[in-house]
Amino acid sequence: MPKVTVDGIELEVPQGATVLQACELAGKEIPRFCYHERLSIAGNCRMCLVEVAPGPPKPQASCALPAAEGQVIKTDSPMVKRAREGVMEFLLINHPLDCPICDQGGECDLQDQSVAYGRGSSRFHEHKRAVTEKYMGPLIKTTMTRCIQCTRCVRFSEEIAGVDEIGALYRGENMQITTYLEKAATHELSANVIDLCPVGALTSGPYAFEARPWELKKTLSIDVSDALGSNVRLDSRGREVLRILPRVNDDVNEEWLSDKGRYQVDGLMKRRLDRPYVRRDGKLVPASWDEAFAAVASVNPGKSVAVIAGDLVDCETMFAAKALAGALGSSLLEGRQTGLSYDCSNLAAVNFNSGLAGIEDADALLIVGSHVRWEAPVLNPRLRKAAMRGAKVYVVGPHWDATYPVTNLGNDLAVLGKLPKDADEVFKSAQRPALIIGGAGLGKGALDACLALAEKYKLVRATDSGAWNGFNALHMAASRMGGLMLGYAQTGGIADLVAAKPKLVLSLGADEVDYTKFAGSTVVYIGHHGDKGAHAADVVLPGAAFTEKPGTYVNTEGRVQLADKAVFAPGDAREDWTVLRALADAMGVSVGFDSFDELRAAMAKAVPALGREGLADYGALPKGKAGASGVIDAYPIKDFYLTNPIARASETMQRCSAELLHGESFAEAAE
Repeated sequence: MPKVTVDGIELEVPQGATVLQACELAGKEIPRFCYHERLSIAGNCRMCLVEVAPGPPKPQASCALPAAEGQVIKTDSPMVKRAREGVMEFLLINHPLDCPICDQGGECDLQDQSVAYGRGSSRFHEHKRAVTEKYMGPLIKTTMTRCIQCTRCVRFSEEIAGVDEIGALYRGENMQITTYLEKAATHELSANVIDLCPVGALTSGPYAFEARPWELKKTLSIDVSDALGSNVRLDSRGREVLRILPRVNDDVNEEWLSDKGRYQVDGLMKRRLDRPYVRRDGKLVPASWDEAFAAVASVNPGKSVAVIAGDLVDCETMFAAKALAGALGSSLLEGRQTGLSYDCSNLAAVNFNSGLAGIEDADALLIVGSHVRWEAPVLNPRLRKAAMRGAKVYVVGPHWDATYPVTNLGNDLAVLGKLPKDADEVFKSAQRPALIIGGAGLGKGALDACLALAEKYKLVRATDSGAWNGFNALHMAASRMGGLMLGYAQTGGIADLVAAKPKLVLSLGADEVDYTKFAGSTVVYIGHHGDKGAHAADVVLPGAAFTEKPGTYVNTEGRVQLADKAVFAPGDAREDWTVLRALADAMGVSVGFDSFDELRAAMAKAVPALGREGLADYGALPKGKAGASGVIDAYPIKDFYLTNPIARASETMQRCSAELLHGESFAEAAE
């Protein structure tokens, strides 16, 4: 490890570290625009200049200079100060004076660094250049006259997303950043370039002119648009969440977020259920809470009760509903709305055991029945990292553009009985082989065959760097693992509930269920949007969205995470657990808790893993039976942008679906 001296501080730095990283280890702040920890080094903004000896008597770009033994680095010498002032002066030659009308105002790197490192005036009086606007789709608003050509957006698209949609045209002062033929950016991570842009060139289209950052209350939460549990920040003003931004968590989402997780936010206040409804003469009519509870109690179901959990539900809501069903004498609980019925007796078999970060270390990977880009957009860049490091990737299922080299083994699950020779040799020689089974694979009954493959190729093994478990199940619902831990799984799936013909069906925001199969049941829908489930219900009890209640969520790798409440639910809607607690009183039973703290304590007592944040331990991987049959002809998600009731209520998601997936065109105002 080389020893360097930074402003008189001597320290050792890791081999291969740059001078910029050495300065940061010494606690020095180095300004930068083009450098980003997760992107390749470009070295083109020159803002990170420092003085290094031995070396030429001039400032050097610290981001691209390797730290070497004996270097003496100065970050605050007069030479460095003058150099940074000069660079900032150059950057501002063509930058427009847009700060009062720019959405980046208040959280702009250029503003902050021009104050901290710039001169008080400019010596340049030439006319500023102007750049024609570029269209990047419905999510990204462009003002390319502000662009300083840091190329962060270009490198993100190429290296992280793996989609070469953004690049540079021309040279020198005429250089412009644009998409290919000025078409919309169509990949599922496109809006992350907004976070990366250090100026106001790329800003959020739907959020344009909505608020300033100092007006917003910031709340830590968890994304529910998929099962990854991406860490997010909710920015709210008054009773409305205005935007959702990713938080840094290297173990889960790094610092990325899918476009759906970010932009379904405008669906939170549309099509909302803000009062109870009761079906009378075939129509849902508004009612009071007392009337709604009386209508449910009048069913008098006895033990004939079933509970179906939706995809966005928190663990506390599911536990409260389980307690209510248990008090009534029922154990009919199910969370797999669309009919999946895989074996859940050992949750290690349906967990992402490698860990979201750990999958990057795989050197051979078999994906069975999973369209990863749509089912877990933030996971796909991690698989791309593994592929770029040399991992061989094989796919069983219909073709999808993986953004990295893959070998498709066809749609027939019979291939799992005997992999082709080249794939067989790759997995036998791999040090860290891995397998991912997705929703289509689970739906076709391939779990046993995949478990047999795990045993055949020793996916669970000890390695030089520790234990390795390469068997992974990739779920699509934020509530799935939490529901399985709470027992929301019947042997035959939802078919068992249909066969039981329950008098009362409690639907916890379950909008993907075929309710025609429960024609003889009274359906009580507890949810937040007037979606499919509410249309099929006999009684509608308005609940809270994930932004309007505290809750516990478990992601697809078994990671227990907590979300906080950002705003209050609209109208007469209430937090789901309070609705279930009041419903218990109406039905004359006791559920054993009267407050949220008591509910959470009872849940932690029943399932200790849900009482602490972090990875749950599901034990050893079970064995499976070799052989599988059937053909995977399609994946479960048909439209990436419209997979849940919040997204379906979102105008932005509706437009993304229409324009990016179905090719519809939208005229701008000037057209």
